[in-house]
Amino acid sequence: MSIDYEIDGRVARITINRPQAMNAIDSAHNAALAQAWRRLNEDGEARVGVLTGAGARAFCAGADLKELIPAHHGAVRAGLRDLWSMGGMTFEAHYGKPMIAAVNGHALAGGLELALACDIRLCSPNATFGLAETKWALIPGAGGTQRLPRTVPLGWAMEMILTGDPIDAETALRIGLVNRVLPQGELLEAAMRLAATIARRGPLAVAAARRATLEGLTLGLAGGLNNEREIFFEIMKSEDAIEGARSFAEKRDPEFHGR
Repeated sequence: MSIDYEIDGRVARITINRPQAMNAIDSAHNAALAQAWRRLNEDGEARVGVLTGAGARAFCAGADLKELIPAHHGAVRAGLRDLWSMGGMTFEAHYGKPMIAAVNGHALAGGLELALACDIRLCSPNATFGLAETKWALIPGAGGTQRLPRTVPLGWAMEMILTGDPIDAETALRIGLVNRVLPQGELLEAAMRLAATIARRGPLAVAAARRATLEGLTLGLAGGLNNEREIFFEIMKSEDAIEGARSFAEKRDPEFHGR
């Protein structure tokens, strides 16, 4: 049982490795996942992360109902208001590096919230997606009520949130929750390949484009356009931007250094 962190070129693969419990997150794994996520964002070599689960049954079944939920339940009832976050990601992912979720099975409750905290989601045909918290007399509290309606049509988000019932991979693809459905044996390789493609782009530009996109969701069109223009001017000053134009003119691959 662990949270595995592996580097492949410029891509960091983070694996929730607790398959016997459907990769559910207990307190120890929650702390380890937060550590792995911080490592990705502090790693000067890694530019993109891929998050997946061990085995073929589950990406992540959410918070461990036998341990993590009772621990927080007791703390809240005692008057404490500790941050509720899955691996740190669900509260702060908008500040981090790009993430791709390779959803290799069930993504339920906090597991779906982890997938929603990623920028891109790919899944296998056996994947299911659900926010089951109302079945336990709770609400999705790690970003589910905020990110799901920003990802899929509101009616679908409300049905999933209020009923707690899951949807299958085909439905997730149809409503835009995932980008692609791939055979189980091809899923992780496809996610890593997509991450490597993003990692080859100008790292400052990728971070800036991601920032402009996410910030624009809360600013309205006019505010978002103004914000985009300012970020565009910042990026135009970078050495990478000069290298990008020069490499195009010279018909060669660019060499970006994040400066």
